[in-house]
Amino acid sequence: MGGHWKYLYRAVDRVGEIVDALLTAKRDVAAARRFLERAIDLNGLPDKITIDNSGANTAAIQSIQLDCGVDVELRRIKYLNNIVEHDHCAIKRIVRPMFGFKSLWSASSILARIETMHMVRKEQLDCPNAQASSPASQFYSLAV
Repeated sequence: MGGHWKYLYRAVDRVGEIVDALLTAKRDVAAARRFLERAIDLNGLPDKITIDNSGANTAAIQSIQLDCGVDVELRRIKYLNNIVEHDHCAIKRIVRPMFGFKSLWSASSILARIETMHMVRKEQLDCPNAQASSPASQFYSLAV
């Protein structure tokens, strides 16, 4: 983005449903903790977390474990992270032809919409009254 790296944190559950996403300017403990706290607030505390070998992610998870007094199994197994990486390909496929973004605000805004449409396509949005609807009708219900 404008010649500088930005980082997209994404959480996906074991069946591939998107839990949360956050675009940040830095990949440090504070950003990882902010993302993890938001994901936990929205979805509850998980039993297991699978991450890459990022030291910031490890430190953030350990600090939350100390603060909450709970024990979450932390896994850094390369092939278990494939669910997240595979789901991330859909975002990369859309963003790559755009030649990047000019600002963090525009990137965050567009990526949020891409994530929403990805969730619609994967039928992950909650339908009112448990009615199954087409992706087009789900999209129009978001606009109203």
